Amino acid sequence: MEFIYKALRGTLEHMEVSDSEVERQLKRLQEQTPRRVPVTDRPAQNGDEVVLDYAGYCDGVQFEGGTAEKQSLTLGSGMFIPGFEEQLIGAKIGEDVTVHVTFPKDYRAENLAGRDAEFRCKIHEIRQNVPYELDDTFAKEVGQCRTLDEMRGRLRESLRAYYEDCAEMELQDKLMRQVAATLDYKPTDAELEQGVDSQIEVLKAQLARKGLTLEAYCQFTGETEAQLREDAKPEAENSIRIQRAAERIALLEGLSASAEEIAEELAGICKQNGMTMEQLRPYLNADFEATVASNVRMKKAIAFVRDHAVITEKMVEAQKH
Repeated sequence: MEFIYKALRGTLEHMEVSDSEVERQLKRLQEQTPRRVPVTDRPAQNGDEVVLDYAGYCDGVQFEGGTAEKQSLTLGSGMFIPGFEEQLIGAKIGEDVTVHVTFPKDYRAENLAGRDAEFRCKIHEIRQNVPYELDDTFAKEVGQCRTLDEMRGRLRESLRAYYEDCAEMELQDKLMRQVAATLDYKPTDAELEQGVDSQIEVLKAQLARKGLTLEAYCQFTGETEAQLREDAKPEAENSIRIQRAAERIALLEGLSASAEEIAEELAGICKQNGMTMEQLRPYLNADFEATVASNVRMKKAIAFVRDHAVITEKMVEAQKH
């Protein structure tokens, strides 16, 4: 199979940000960022957000993955297993509530499928979501702008920049997938396992930002970690093939990472993680620096493919997201 990485074809779509798209995104922002008003004079109602601790038990024994602290939950959202949220309606701040549920018979966590369980909950806070009006107050408190018109202008520019970045990333991804498809290479089982590990770590980081663990995610979605790993394999293999393709391009074209470029990459890592170089320094070893150098070469390889591709540009209207 011939390895092809030059003169590939792709389309770069420039999105026009219409007035209707700006208004649609404003409306979405309004819906997603209501005022959260503390409730202290009544029990929890359907639609309220409660902050609670909970621990799950089957036959009096606590099971793994069924425990959380200061978890936010909107009652009636259907985020938890059937019957859970309904039993918190009427709960008061500071109250201990025991929720009784039965896991579905087809629940994917086999050790819990069809079993009765109880969750011992502690209610810390009750909040009521009150929508903003689309006015200057909304612009000040949510958009950090003086007026709603100013917020509209900033949102338009932000959307335009976001769509441009997404379009460029999508173009580069499609080009590299074309390249990888011509690479005569199959990842080893060990490489694929490592790639899946990386995919799962990304998922864990995403969940952590939402205050969730992988175990809790599996419990309440019915997925097992084994199933998540199996689902991650195709994209993990594709990522490995793209990386190997980039390495081959770098070798063929003599693309290397200079000391200055590695330093810039390290500075970017520090900025992304809110660290100083002194804080990063204990982690700097030969393997870490080799990985950073590889990242620099990969970016150069992707840029090379992009620069040598035949790109068609067109304007499209922003889709309804």
